[in-house]
Amino acid sequence: MSLRRLTAAVAVMALAAACTQPEAEQPPQPVAPSPAPQTPPTPPVGYACESGQTVEVRYPDASTAQVTYKGQSYTLRSVVSASGARYAGSGLEWWSAARGPQETATLSRLGPNEDVGVAVLERCSRPTQATAPGEPAPQPGPATPGAATPASAPCRGPQLKLAEEGGDAGAGNRVSILSLQNVGTAPCSLTGYPGVVLQDARGRNLTTVRTEQNPGSYFRNGQAPTPVELAPQAKAYFDMAWNVVPHEGQGERTCPAAARVRATAPGDTAGISLNKAFTPCGGRVQVSPVRPVAEPDRPAPQPVAPAATPART
Repeated sequence: MSLRRLTAAVAVMALAAACTQPEAEQPPQPVAPSPAPQTPPTPPVGYACESGQTVEVRYPDASTAQVTYKGQSYTLRSVVSASGARYAGSGLEWWSAARGPQETATLSRLGPNEDVGVAVLERCSRPTQATAPGEPAPQPGPATPGAATPASAPCRGPQLKLAEEGGDAGAGNRVSILSLQNVGTAPCSLTGYPGVVLQDARGRNLTTVRTEQNPGSYFRNGQAPTPVELAPQAKAYFDMAWNVVPHEGQGERTCPAAARVRATAPGDTAGISLNKAFTPCGGRVQVSPVRPVAEPDRPAPQPVAPAATPART
């Protein structure tokens, strides 16, 4: 075989071998990363304070409390407490504890060691189910399954008017039905509990009387907070309940004399006032959430089966 034929044969064999080799694997196509699931922000828990302020707190996890007070936000971390849930940081201490159907809390200024509260700024409360000592407050769920989300901006003090619409009395208990009227030109919405503080005839806050949020009262069943849309000139309503019998077992002989009610819309700080003279005993008044009607529905009485006619003998 000549050298030329040998070279051609080798070339053909090499080409055949190359054609029988598997194609090189291609690198996989890059896959766009799945977007990280968006965790909805923790809803705030609102606490009504004796001063008329509202403190909002978010609990994103078991060791953090994000406190909003007078328009400023502070991040606090869980610290050791003898009872309840206690958080400290950013110069503040937030200490809450559940007592039956009420959760009470104090907001205090930290001392020089940034560990212990030395000056109470607010005493607050809200209705809730009792929690075990040391647990953070439970997060509020939807007020009512399928409840509507407010379509309007929240109502503010300057566009509201406070008035008394009636009341009830019995067994030493009293309740006033108060209204918040939208006197502005645009619709607005209210959701939750209004802030209420009582004042004397000289306009000073009655610091011996605290306000407690309560979905119901002696006269009415409980009602969960739901959004209330207010067209111009429309009204929303809430109850203010108290007792008029001195708590002599607590050393009370004379009840405080209130001359004025100062209210704030839920989540607002601008107060509106109503002259009202009354004597709340026991150091507290209870406030219900706002509702769209003055008189909420009462449960219908159950029909009573007629008594059987005795058989004649």
